Amino acid sequence: MADRQNGRNGRRRTAGRGTRPAASTALIGPLIVLALGIAGVLAYEAHDASRSHRETAERALRDYAAVAAWELVGGLGDALDAIAQPALAPATTGRAASPFEPLLDPRVLAARAPLATACPGGGGTTYLAVDLRNGKIDTAGASLAPAVVQRMSDSLTADVRGHYRPERGTVLLDVPGAPPLAYGVRVAEHGAPVAAYGITLCRRTLGSQLVLPALARRPLLPADVTGGLPTDSLLTIVASTSDGDVVYQSPRDEPSPFTAQAAAERVGGIVVRAALRPSALPRLRLGPPPRSRLPLLVTLLVAAAGLFVIALMQLRREQELIRLRADFVSGVSHELRTPLTQILLFAETLRLGRARSDRERMDAAQIIVEEARRLMQLVDNVLHFARVERGLPGPRAGPVVLEPVVRETAALFAPLADAVGVTLALELEPGIEAVADAAAVRQILLNLLDNALKHGSRGQRIRIALDRAAGQARLTVDDQGRGIAPADRERVWLPFVRVATGLAPVEGSGIGLAVVRELAQSFGGAAEVGDAPGGGARFVVLLPLAQAHLPSRADPPPEATGR
Repeated sequence: MADRQNGRNGRRRTAGRGTRPAASTALIGPLIVLALGIAGVLAYEAHDASRSHRETAERALRDYAAVAAWELVGGLGDALDAIAQPALAPATTGRAASPFEPLLDPRVLAARAPLATACPGGGGTTYLAVDLRNGKIDTAGASLAPAVVQRMSDSLTADVRGHYRPERGTVLLDVPGAPPLAYGVRVAEHGAPVAAYGITLCRRTLGSQLVLPALARRPLLPADVTGGLPTDSLLTIVASTSDGDVVYQSPRDEPSPFTAQAAAERVGGIVVRAALRPSALPRLRLGPPPRSRLPLLVTLLVAAAGLFVIALMQLRREQELIRLRADFVSGVSHELRTPLTQILLFAETLRLGRARSDRERMDAAQIIVEEARRLMQLVDNVLHFARVERGLPGPRAGPVVLEPVVRETAALFAPLADAVGVTLALELEPGIEAVADAAAVRQILLNLLDNALKHGSRGQRIRIALDRAAGQARLTVDDQGRGIAPADRERVWLPFVRVATGLAPVEGSGIGLAVVRELAQSFGGAAEVGDAPGGGARFVVLLPLAQAHLPSRADPPPEATGR
């Protein structure tokens, strides 16, 4: 765990082991990127297919609007025929007996088939006959100014000469400054036009005379699309003259992107605009165009990218954990080998009688005891860490007087410190009773002292202090090493992490400080690290006091408090 070290030996030990995880990460990383790329391509293809589907649906809806517009244009022609042909039939039906046949008096048309097309507020129907052979004009019915009659005659003659076809039927002319004129043509043998007969309509009633009958005459959309719904509930219809005057508009207008228009050239150039109402699209059997899937696809792609990043981070974390565990096994192996080698060496010395004096025998036995204690400390750390990893209960807490435990532990550690010229300085406040376990406190202090011994300088002075702070028992260990950078002060408590300090490489299991913090927290305390006043690192363990309040050095005497 958090035993600090510069990592030179660690890098040398793990170079071979790190090759395979790094290679695996290098292989899996591109595979994840490739999978992300494939997901991006699939998302684009799905978006493209959705966009194409939407465009096709929108095109179909605009086509249906165009169909409705052209159907209404055809209906306008039918309505015009229904209005004008009965009045013009006596003059236009059949063929002239001779190319020199005289004009039929328009008064005869007015008498035989009177047509009520008067405009509201005044004005009646004018009957017009134009001899296409010599330009003679004759009128009946409502009188018009001669100039107006002449304009109507000129427009009619020009239209017949430029656009006449036998199959064209009745034609409506929109003459500027004159009422709309519906006319038919009298032809002679071989289809030659000889005369044109017309009647005037009211411009203000073209909507009711032509558009409404056209809407009633034929459906504007196929029944398999509308499902039998009425036209006015699906379509917005606007009909206007060539100069922009609206002659008809649906009662309820609704803006729509699915709009088309068509011009009724035969019916005065009336322009028909048909629009499918957006509110009615769900009721059509083909349904509304699909909504764009781009937001959903982008969300899914971002989520996939996030999952890939998390997977890559998790993979790197797993590789790092594998490396740390490998370092832990290597560190523990080395930690076990060193004391075992010492024990074996001096045990062989005693067994073979190579000690030349009682002093040498005592020194050999002392070294065996010290190395055995180091082994016991390491085994205790590993066993405790294993219990924590498996979720087993820790040591049982109870009231413990700390000063004797700290002093005894320091005495046990003193021979190891003396061997490298390290001095232990004790500043212990007596009578402090904390909620803990004596063996656990001993293990905490041994781990802190071992850490200070490994990472401090040779011949350093290690200070061990025990006092009260903020209603807790405080155990402090100061060394004279290089200290710990602020960025690494939380990492040192993590399992298997050994932070570089720039000193000579130090072996370790990497779990000593992790055990310190876990034991402290198991008793309701805490473990912290900071800077020692004289340089180096200061490790502080806080444990809850066993009593609610015990007088400390900072407390005033009872007399001062009035107790």
